[in-house]
Amino acid sequence: MAKQYTIGELINLSAGYLQEKGCGSARLDAELLLGHVLGLDRLSLYLNFDKPLSSQEVDAYRRLIGRRGQRVPVAYLTGEKEFYSLPLKVNEHVLIPRPETEFVVDKVLELLEPGRPAQVLELGTGSGAIAIAVAYQDPDFRITAVDISPAALEVAQANAQRLEVDGQISFVESDLYQNVSGTYAVICSNPPYIRRSELRSLAPEVAAEPAVALDGGPDGLDFYRRILGQAASFLEPPGFVVLEIGWDQAAAVRSIGEEAGLTWLETVQDYGGRDRVVVFRWKN
Repeated sequence: MAKQYTIGELINLSAGYLQEKGCGSARLDAELLLGHVLGLDRLSLYLNFDKPLSSQEVDAYRRLIGRRGQRVPVAYLTGEKEFYSLPLKVNEHVLIPRPETEFVVDKVLELLEPGRPAQVLELGTGSGAIAIAVAYQDPDFRITAVDISPAALEVAQANAQRLEVDGQISFVESDLYQNVSGTYAVICSNPPYIRRSELRSLAPEVAAEPAVALDGGPDGLDFYRRILGQAASFLEPPGFVVLEIGWDQAAAVRSIGEEAGLTWLETVQDYGGRDRVVVFRWKN
């Protein structure tokens, strides 16, 4: 007769296995994946630590743990990632939203006046995280969210519909500004910014994400040149640009923006004290 495992036993066994496979947050991953299989949050797992599981539950969990051991990101296995306290569906066609990107949303919201209609352009929306978070905060905000990937736009549209902000967001298939018209109070983006030479050395989890959302060109700055170089044509005065950056790119991106005729306002640091977001104003 097959052994009947409890929740606690499975978590402990799986955490040890994932640690051997090089997963940096092995126990947390084991908990999140078992919670996903059972439909329980982490607290409920521990309140039911001694509960035995069915063979079907164990088999489903083992399949996920096996894929996690192959370094498939947890968010791709569960199909969901929280961003700005909102549950977003994700898959292999989109970048997994990260906590650092919430600083982009914070800054966009600071620049907009609550209750006053405003147009926002997000370049490279991916899962729709930034656009949806901004729209969710104020029904008067209208966002045009563009992405070059039709598959990513499908994910973003589904997220917007599920969170009931699809009436505020227009999704456009576009290579940055290519299919965009009009002017905006704020342009924002978390563009690809990893240097091409560094892509091969990324952690397996990051390398599993879409290359088109990671590859920033030879020096990691290609998209900043394109976004900032054309921004003035799509801004209404006084317009603002809010961009996520790599931790060592603040000075270079500031220089690109100023050469494009924008005024640098500030560089925002993330939770780890690293430069993460740059903000520009367009001087008309």
